[in-house]
Amino acid sequence: MADSRPEGRPTTTTTLPLFPLQTVLLPGAHLPLHIFEPRYRQLTIDLVTETVPDRLFGIVAIKTALVREVEELEHVHVVGCAARLRQAKRLPDGRFDIVTTGARRFRLVDMDARSAPYLVGTVEWVDDHPLPSGSEEVAARLGDLARAAHHRYCASAWERDGWDAPPPETSPEELAYLLASDCLLPLADRQALLEERNPLRRLRTVCKLLTREAGFLSELRAVPAPFTEVDNASKPSLN
Repeated sequence: MADSRPEGRPTTTTTLPLFPLQTVLLPGAHLPLHIFEPRYRQLTIDLVTETVPDRLFGIVAIKTALVREVEELEHVHVVGCAARLRQAKRLPDGRFDIVTTGARRFRLVDMDARSAPYLVGTVEWVDDHPLPSGSEEVAARLGDLARAAHHRYCASAWERDGWDAPPPETSPEELAYLLASDCLLPLADRQALLEERNPLRRLRTVCKLLTREAGFLSELRAVPAPFTEVDNASKPSLN
C-alpha cells in the first residue's frame, strides 16, 4: 500500500465517526443503508442534526466476515472513504433508511471505541498523485477503454437498462470510481481501486477488472442481482 503522506509536508489529522462494513465505498458512489443498531441510530441523529460536522462519517471495510465486533485497526482495511449523508428517513420504531455518497478518501491512523456511543477514528486524508504533464491523450484513451469495458460488463450483467454511463465531462480522477460503482466487484478489487493514488493506473485497473468480470458473465451466462439489491440484502449483518 502506497504511503499517503506527501514528501516533505507535515501530516495533519482529523476525527471521523466510523461505520465498519463488509463493503467498500468508492468516492462518488451512492450507498443506501438500513440503520437499526442503537449506536448507529445515534450516529444518524448526530449526522442529521449536524452535531457531526458536514454530515461526514467514515466507512471502512472489515477484512473478514469472521470479525463480529470491530475493536482494533487490524480488523479493518485502514484506507476508507468518507461518506456524506444525503437523505435520512426515520421509521416509526426508530430505525433509519439513509442514502450516503462517497466523498474523500482517508487513512485510518487510530481508533477510539470508548469516548462516543460509536467508533471514532483519527484519520489523515489521502489524495491522488497529480497527473503528469502532457498525459491528457493517454488519459482520454484509457478513459475510452474503461468506458467500453464498463459497457460490456453492464450489457452482460443487467437484463434491463438499469445503468448509466458517467457523463462525458467526468475527470480521469473520478472516472474509474464511477465505472466501478454499479458493478459487482469483489471486495478486494474495490479496496485496491480505493487505495490506488495514480489516476491512470486506476483506469487501467478498472478496465482489466470489468473486462474480466464481463468475460465471466458471458461464459457462465449468469445474471447477478442489481448491486443495490445485493447490498441491501446484506445490510442486517453490517451494523
